[in-house]
Amino acid sequence: MSKADRPDHPGASARFNEEQATYTVQGGGDAPDLEAGVAAIRNVVKTLPLRPGVYRMQNAKGDVLYVGKARALKNRVTNYTQVARLSKRLQRMVAQTRSMTIVTTRTEAEALLLEAQLIKRFRPPYNVLLRDDKSFPFILLREDHGFPRVQKHRGARRIKGQYYGPFASAGSVTRTLNALQKLFLLRSCSDSYFENRSRPCLLFQIRRCSAPCVGRIGEGDYAELVDDAKNFLQGKSTGVQQRLSKAMGEAAEKQDYELAAVYRDRLRALTYIQGSQTVHAEGLGDADIFALACKAGQMCIQAFFIRGGQNWGHRAFFPAHTSEVPEAEVLSSFLVQFYEDMPPPKRILVDREIDDEEVVTEALSERAGRKVMIERPQRGDRRKLMEQATRNAEEALERRMAESTTQGKLLRELADAFELPDLPKRIEVYDNSHIMGTNATGAMIVAGPEGFRKNSYRKFNIRSADTQDDFGMMKEVLERRFARLEKEDPDRQSGEWPDLLLIDGGKGQLSAVLEVMEGQGVHDIPVVGVAKGPHHGREGREIFHLPGGREISFPPNAPLLFYLQRLRDEAHRFAIGTHRAKRAKSLTTSTLDEVPGIGPNRKRALLMHFGTARAVKGAALEDLERAPGISKGTARQVYDYFHPNG
Repeated sequence: MSKADRPDHPGASARFNEEQATYTVQGGGDAPDLEAGVAAIRNVVKTLPLRPGVYRMQNAKGDVLYVGKARALKNRVTNYTQVARLSKRLQRMVAQTRSMTIVTTRTEAEALLLEAQLIKRFRPPYNVLLRDDKSFPFILLREDHGFPRVQKHRGARRIKGQYYGPFASAGSVTRTLNALQKLFLLRSCSDSYFENRSRPCLLFQIRRCSAPCVGRIGEGDYAELVDDAKNFLQGKSTGVQQRLSKAMGEAAEKQDYELAAVYRDRLRALTYIQGSQTVHAEGLGDADIFALACKAGQMCIQAFFIRGGQNWGHRAFFPAHTSEVPEAEVLSSFLVQFYEDMPPPKRILVDREIDDEEVVTEALSERAGRKVMIERPQRGDRRKLMEQATRNAEEALERRMAESTTQGKLLRELADAFELPDLPKRIEVYDNSHIMGTNATGAMIVAGPEGFRKNSYRKFNIRSADTQDDFGMMKEVLERRFARLEKEDPDRQSGEWPDLLLIDGGKGQLSAVLEVMEGQGVHDIPVVGVAKGPHHGREGREIFHLPGGREISFPPNAPLLFYLQRLRDEAHRFAIGTHRAKRAKSLTTSTLDEVPGIGPNRKRALLMHFGTARAVKGAALEDLERAPGISKGTARQVYDYFHPNG
């Protein structure tokens, strides 16, 4: 079994047999051919076992068309040869199939987990896809320090500590972190900042931290705050409330009114967060709630995240490739993909039956390492929650369809204005950012009929161009972009080629881009330069430059102008954010980091003695030798690095 077919994450519990077979039928060409596809599948069927596993259907170029799982591979794959029983969608898939890859597993549940991993990796066009697959934020209570730190966390959970989530959005996490700081006064600073404090920071002054960095609280008392925070995040806030009320009363009795006021403020914060997050569902505990809405061939799945009886937000998902797919199958596939990178809660509530419910339950339980239950609530508070989720799903789908209608109208106007051959499905917008030529970066954002495609955004570190030459920077970005497209998708089959390029700039930037495209042999992609007006575009006076010297402007209140401004502003926002991140990183580095044999201690000694890295670079050998903690050999090493010619 190749590495590509193994689970992508180290914590996967499923173990897959080391058996894989690839069967290929030659001939039939690249064009869809139903008979050739059936022949390829029949050749595979001859050697398939009656065992669980996963199969991948591929076209003549080896691109994955579909990933499926089966309880008995031979029986499942044989179904694709019975063309008359297949839907039009599956007939189109079979007509493009020229080869298959088979992986056997021990159980059907393991096959389901592997299927989700491969779908996420290959994004096949005939599978239901979780379109919004970005990671969810968690709250992390770190336990790798004597005074644990609370922070927001995304990505792999490798740091030692307690993870609480998922939260539906970064805003939900921020609000909860603010409540934790008000309630429990836990530190949020980095370890290096913590170790170098000599007096409390501003958070202590505004009663958001207990200042353990300067000894304002002992380790034992801080541990009690940490335990209270854990109880709160687990939904056990009643005990925390009673303890705070008791402490406030005791402080008042001792006439320590300042301390009593602190406890009072913490109680108010607790009451507020309870009122905003509590869900009235007795015994619900940890649960995720999913409801599906369908209209005019489009689907929306609304998710509510409940942890410890607290509402940690909700999010709407719009899975792709759902045409002609039964709703039960869509929801089943969605659930397995959704929990591919995230631990499932103890209870999952759904609004309908799902395909292979027993297998899905077994697979999710195996992933979680404990029992997971999938339920369909029929009455009581849980049913009310489900009705709320269903109502949210329907409303989100209505908004999505309304936005799609508006978006479609805007794209038609855009196609007419710029004389495009068809409605653009992929618009790429480019911008550059730098300060006096330093930390120069390029940025590309992508938009389409469904809005911004943030998973397709790209950053470019400017390498060879003069970083004070905006035209040269734009040329470098576009050269790299189209060179990669030509290498990865020369036949333009992946949908990654743009239908329209928008360039932030005027005639000069437009000419630079056209020169690049001419050199790459690309002549059929429209390019438009967006130049700010005399008042930096604030009055709707942007001028749009087209090849051949044509210029277009729109009335200040035109919806199309507002849309193009949003595209330009989003590219500018992304470019500025990329540049700031690069600049912030550069501020933490030093030329001394490049000197061989100079570690953190010697670097610190040199900086403490000379003040700056530039002063170290210009120091004489004798001055380097006099620096505390620097031997003659090390001094010679540093001097020779900065003075290679003696």
